[in-house]
Amino acid sequence: MSMHELFSPLPGTFYRRAEPGAPCFKEVGATVAEGEVIGLIEVMKQYTEVIADAAGVVADFLVEDGDMVEPGQVLVRIQQG
Repeated sequence: MSMHELFSPLPGTFYRRAEPGAPCFKEVGATVAEGEVIGLIEVMKQYTEVIADAAGVVADFLVEDGDMVEPGQVLVRIQQG
């Protein structure tokens, strides 16, 4: 098994859910397919989807809902294989 890291494409605020009170896109232990949305990054009220670029199981989130992130920062680890 290998671990895949998903990086932030841009700076901003990372959100694990589409809106307050909504369920998280993915939880630790959930299966994720390549191309699925796992979060959002907000920059000046513009939202960009964070898309899984590998399939597997969400091993852990390295940032919390509402955390500020930088480009290239690891957001999530996906266990493959």
